[in-house]
Amino acid sequence: MNKLLKRSVAAAAAAAMVLSFTGCKKSGDSGKLVIGGIGPITGEAAQYGIAVKNGMELAAEEINANGGINGMTIEIAFEDDQADPEKGMNAYNSLKDKGMKLLVGTVTSGSCAAVSELAAKDGMFLLTPSGSAVNCITAGDNCFRMCFTDPNQGAIAADYIADNLSAKKIGVIYQNDEDYSTGIFNGFKEEAAKKGLDIVAETTFTKDSATDFSQQVKQVANSGAELLFLPFYYTQAALVLQEAQKQGLDIPVFGGDGLDGLIGVLKDKVDVADGVYVMSPYASTSPEAKSAAFTKAYQDKFPNVEVNQFAADGYDCIYAVKKALENADVKDASISAKDLGDKLKAAMLEIEFDGVTGKTKWASDGEPQKAPKVLQIVVADGKGSYKVL
Repeated sequence: MNKLLKRSVAAAAAAAMVLSFTGCKKSGDSGKLVIGGIGPITGEAAQYGIAVKNGMELAAEEINANGGINGMTIEIAFEDDQADPEKGMNAYNSLKDKGMKLLVGTVTSGSCAAVSELAAKDGMFLLTPSGSAVNCITAGDNCFRMCFTDPNQGAIAADYIADNLSAKKIGVIYQNDEDYSTGIFNGFKEEAAKKGLDIVAETTFTKDSATDFSQQVKQVANSGAELLFLPFYYTQAALVLQEAQKQGLDIPVFGGDGLDGLIGVLKDKVDVADGVYVMSPYASTSPEAKSAAFTKAYQDKFPNVEVNQFAADGYDCIYAVKKALENADVKDASISAKDLGDKLKAAMLEIEFDGVTGKTKWASDGEPQKAPKVLQIVVADGKGSYKVL
């Protein structure tokens, strides 16, 4: 072999060796950890996605200002899915291209169920702030949840009513074409039977009929119900409460976390919500120290924007991830998403997180173990606030 050929072979071998080592090297910036987020920031459900995004960004800003996590800074990359599962999957793939190493999302249940299938295949750690349908995190052991499931929330509501309130005859209005509402109601109905609560009125509505509740309220009034349970969102609940006042139905009202926002939507008509029970992990007017500090920080960063439980859940997700990363002693942001997922899913089972939405531990199925919070709306001088019970 001549000298020129020998040099060519040696150069080729050296180049191949360089390429080999380059291929094995972890990709990405070792000091910047990209956390993905997916949720609706346009469309009908935009208020929920925007709130989660804002909460995540506030937490990341605070963490970065205080030295980051084990020397790493956080970058939030958030994609709009318009609460559509197909768009959610497209957003997931787009975020992977942007270097996402873990996902806080998605915000809505339908999208979360679809995206979690992709995350499970990739070993990508997923923590949904607000996807409450049961199937949101069942795809793999790398999927976790910050909020309660819908049936769990319904069961907890039934337990609270049975153990703390005198009402035994319950009237229910729920949305029968909405997974969130039917999920809570089914959990409530099952637990109510165990607790000796009698559902004396069971009436429904659909998305298309959610403007006139006169017949539903009349049916509850005629049933002799001693309490009205509303497992749906505050926009429709505001209409129900106004119709109940119009018909003279004066019984206690109990709702799930979907009623958070009731004070804001009622505005000068907030008197109809006086005394309403709301089961929510966070309330903007709560006097609790963590809630109050978060509320102030959020309103300072996002003035003239209503702060709600979705923002608190997004905020808590980032701080829970911080604690898990510290527990796993992750210091290099260039770690692969799969390796990071393995470390985080183990760490999540070891930590106890004390956040704005309460103290939380996670079970092996990714479900949060936390005590429920029940708040009561109090109206004084035309203004509503929450009292923690």
